[in-house]
Amino acid sequence: MIRLADSSSKQVVWNMWKTVFGDPDSYMNLYFRDKYKPENTLVYFEDEKPVASLQMLKFRFTFYGREIPIYYLSGVCTLPEARRKGYMDLLLKSSFEIAQDRRIPLMILVPQEEWLLGFYNKYDFSQTFDSCNQPLISLRGLNEKYPHDLLSAYKEFDSQYRNQDMTVQKSFDDFKTIMEENALWDYPSKNSLIGMARVIDAYELLSVYAGRNINRNMKIEIYGDDILKANNGLYNITDGDIKRVDGDADVAFSFDIRDLAQVLLGYNTSLRGKNVESLFPEKKPQIHFMLE
Repeated sequence: MIRLADSSSKQVVWNMWKTVFGDPDSYMNLYFRDKYKPENTLVYFEDEKPVASLQMLKFRFTFYGREIPIYYLSGVCTLPEARRKGYMDLLLKSSFEIAQDRRIPLMILVPQEEWLLGFYNKYDFSQTFDSCNQPLISLRGLNEKYPHDLLSAYKEFDSQYRNQDMTVQKSFDDFKTIMEENALWDYPSKNSLIGMARVIDAYELLSVYAGRNINRNMKIEIYGDDILKANNGLYNITDGDIKRVDGDADVAFSFDIRDLAQVLLGYNTSLRGKNVESLFPEKKPQIHFMLE
């Protein structure tokens, strides 16, 4: 049985996290103080025993110059004795439905191990974020520059990313937690992370795209979403507007739901040919400082 967590669930979710990930209490205290929210936590109960859980952390994401709400999947775990029973399959699908109901059009995650790229691909996540060799802004440098002025440090941090398209944005509260977490490890150098995205609401994302590209006129077919079937279909983009239509004449592009995430985020679109890149210019999606 799947339930949203309640006020009494924090300790059981903590215990599962500790068992599966083994993180130090200093980190977990910070995470469960600032990020854990019961209304954004799903728990699977086997005979009334909590055995699996995941969390949906809400962030803002700059998408074609507009900030949209997204969910970041975190703490996805199953106790060892409850694995291979399909519980995480049910939790992930339930999280997609909740995101739909709450009008969250996009979900992202950071796979902690390479094999998880294939696992999440089965749930229509596709890689849309790459790591990079160039270090991100130095949190140690910000701390030294503004030793008693966290707000000024945040303003400089925010100025680096607020206007970057396809980037996860951080609030001041997020930044405070990031700084505290990095202080635990003596401010290590950070790079962008490998990450994946899953389209939850194709209509909403295409609507934002259309509104920001009023000169685009085309018909797009979306297929292959066997979980959120409402995403499948034909979408007509005309002069900044979008409508769902019938028929298959004059379809400019057909995208699998996984491909749609990559195309909309401008991930390696130059490899898809000039026709695609001209309408979906290549960008550099970024995900970083996610309490990793």
